[in-house]
Amino acid sequence: MHIAAASTMKHFFLIIFFFCFFFFQEPQAGPIHPHQLTHPLDPLTKQEITLIRTIVLKKYPTKTYTVHFHYVGLDDPEKSQVLKWVFSGTPTPRNAFVIAMINTETHEIIINLRSSNILSDKIHNGNGFPTLTVEEQTEAIALPLSYEPFINSVKKRGLNISEVVCSSFTVGWYGETKSRSRVLRIECFMKSGSDVNIYVRPINGIIILANIDEMKIVEYNDRSMEPVPKAENTEYRASHMKPPFGPKLHSFATHQPQGPGFKIQGHTVSWANWKFHIGYDFRAGLIISTASIYDVEEELQKPRPVLYRGFISELFVPYQDPTEEWYYKTFFDAGEFGFGQSMVSLEPMHDCPPHAHFLDVYGTIMWRHTETGIPNQEIRESRSDVSLIVRMVVTVGNYDNVIDWEFKTSGSIKPAITLSGMLEIKAVEFKHKDEIKKDQHGTLVFENSIGVYHDHYYIYHLDLDVDGVDNSFLKTNLKTVKVTDKSSKRKSYWTIETETARTESEAMIRLGTSPSELAVVNQNKKTSTGNHAGYRLVPALPVHSLLTEDDYPQVRGAFTNYNVWVTPYNRTQKWAGGLYVDQSRGEDTLAVWTQQNRDIENKDIVMWYVVGIHHVPCQEDFPIMPSLSTGFELRPTNFFERNPVLKTLSPNYVEWPKCTKP
Repeated sequence: MHIAAASTMKHFFLIIFFFCFFFFQEPQAGPIHPHQLTHPLDPLTKQEITLIRTIVLKKYPTKTYTVHFHYVGLDDPEKSQVLKWVFSGTPTPRNAFVIAMINTETHEIIINLRSSNILSDKIHNGNGFPTLTVEEQTEAIALPLSYEPFINSVKKRGLNISEVVCSSFTVGWYGETKSRSRVLRIECFMKSGSDVNIYVRPINGIIILANIDEMKIVEYNDRSMEPVPKAENTEYRASHMKPPFGPKLHSFATHQPQGPGFKIQGHTVSWANWKFHIGYDFRAGLIISTASIYDVEEELQKPRPVLYRGFISELFVPYQDPTEEWYYKTFFDAGEFGFGQSMVSLEPMHDCPPHAHFLDVYGTIMWRHTETGIPNQEIRESRSDVSLIVRMVVTVGNYDNVIDWEFKTSGSIKPAITLSGMLEIKAVEFKHKDEIKKDQHGTLVFENSIGVYHDHYYIYHLDLDVDGVDNSFLKTNLKTVKVTDKSSKRKSYWTIETETARTESEAMIRLGTSPSELAVVNQNKKTSTGNHAGYRLVPALPVHSLLTEDDYPQVRGAFTNYNVWVTPYNRTQKWAGGLYVDQSRGEDTLAVWTQQNRDIENKDIVMWYVVGIHHVPCQEDFPIMPSLSTGFELRPTNFFERNPVLKTLSPNYVEWPKCTKP
């Protein structure tokens, strides 16, 4: 659901500019080794994107062909080639992958950016369509405003067509066997005067279907007339609000007299004991790659690999209203709308605190202990915690997604998701809950306004390379043991049973059914006491899909059938919902790939983890939702010989005027 008007190409590289502008200082001056000029996983540059466009249009000139670019991104090199570059500077191929619609046919084009040659050009003939462009959505949502039946429907409701704003919605797939055209549902909202909170004022009861290849309305039905919710008390802009205001918050400030605690070279970040690469993709948005941590006690005194590639592969947001106006609202924000395409600029001082470009954030305690067990002594020792946070904000229509990757000196990586924005509102005739006689599939959050029940699922692609490429997935179950032989005064205790998953089917996990520990370990690397080096998944609150597995949205979003999956590394298997998601039929998903039941023991493996939220709206979510957060942790487990931050000292305390040290 993206209504911003912008050029796709321009939007693509401007996002990179804004992202870097708000987070990073200019790279440090100094000599750069030739092989460091371009990291193999660097996102495409403005010049490369221009070159791609030139190459494609040379083969398909616009005088003869209609060409629309739906995806332009890096064609990931093989991992082995990237790792050779990381360790020895061996040159790697620099290719681009393009999905373009040329005269209504979908082309998959691979271009060698060094030779400017097209390496392959294939036509996709299967089900599903590519990610929507901003331009075609912008053109489609303008169609109703000049469509006579819609204008009449607006007049019939006593509304002003000049205050109507429309938005685009994907239609999904519901068992159709014949291929369909590329179509969108169009829904419209009221912008009353200066009020800009359009999503809480829907014009319900009208069905509009637009063919976006022909760019015309092909279906129209004015079914019913519910009152448009009022604009009263829905303003959220501070500049337009009037007293009384909420609780007064005192001023705050941050200061780093020693400057930023990190260094940037190209897209590679070095901070404390971490080094990693930050990339961007039109579909995924932020990508973390080649993350390694320096272990001061490691014999070879070199960084140890942890995470080769981490990103959000897909989002699945199914709404739970089965009625004609709502059943199709089962969105895949990355594959249908482009999570990266929907990135927005961060607001200094609000999306991030003062000096946020430093990235160092004072937070909780790194570690602490108070010892009172020693006679005549009280020992208190603690360390202040400092984390590095990489953040992007993605707005897909009404919802804002704040995506964080937090790196901790203890070796942990803590991805987090924070939701805000506006609810999807269904206009109804009711003004009080007591008037409702049957299930409205949501909560009455304001008069005439139902906040519809829905889910948010984010599936992370986590290519962990713990101390090397060949890893295994361990399931450690906690079980109760009864004491029956009178060997103890206790009657029970718990212990563990550890199992190594040998195949993909053995690694499918529904969390929450029994206590367990899940870890990716390197069985070829042991600590001095014989434990395998590993990283443990510390999950969020487990959330499971409540849809039946044969329901059409769930067939497409079958990657939510389990919370955890593990697959062998395959650079082409990046998108859990498939390469072509719009109107897809669930034929190219993570759930389908794993039916091969491939070997995953002591292999190069990828862990996929689903983070979910069941959202039952409440009145506090209206008219704009306070932030709602969830997240998880990738935590070192027998990776280090001991606490890796045992000897890490707290940052110096900085005196501020009129402040005293506590």
